[in-house]
Amino acid sequence: MNEMSPPPAPPRLAWALTGSGHYIKETLDLMARLAPLDVFLSKAAEEVMRMYRRRDGNFPPGTRLFRDRAASAPQIGRFYFGEYHTLVVGPATSNTVAKCVQGISDTLPTNAFAQAGKCRVPCIVFACDTAPEMMTEAPHGMVPVYPRRIDLENVERLRGFEATSVVETVPELEAALMLRLGKRLVNV
Repeated sequence: MNEMSPPPAPPRLAWALTGSGHYIKETLDLMARLAPLDVFLSKAAEEVMRMYRRRDGNFPPGTRLFRDRAASAPQIGRFYFGEYHTLVVGPATSNTVAKCVQGISDTLPTNAFAQAGKCRVPCIVFACDTAPEMMTEAPHGMVPVYPRRIDLENVERLRGFEATSVVETVPELEAALMLRLGKRLVNV
């Protein structure tokens, strides 16, 4: 770096949104309280945000949005250059969790998870399907869901991944973020 170069920016928080509506409103509200933040949106996440009437996400100023538009996910290269201190994946569908467990990286969120792991960036996964019976909010109200045994097993397998924390509730997600960020999150 020469005398005229600006200092490097501090690492940012990366957040990958999947196609889950499970606590999506609460997740987006939590994200609105964070900065700096980069958001990796899967195609399914964009659909779900529209269904829940949260198209803009209400992200904080300075948020960079990356959409799942390229086959090779070039924006993921940012992990190799130390741009991120933490990756959050969530709310994470059972499909995303299964792909992460199997090492499949064919969406922007699963690619982010794979590259974060390869670059030793700690991950927090807010898994959706974590109990045999649950209530979740659909676009038009609460509905019961019954995750399959394989869904529950994949969440448990993910808990065994290095540098990966799996959380099941919004308060657990907030606590894990506070621990990673080393501060208390402000309410807006």
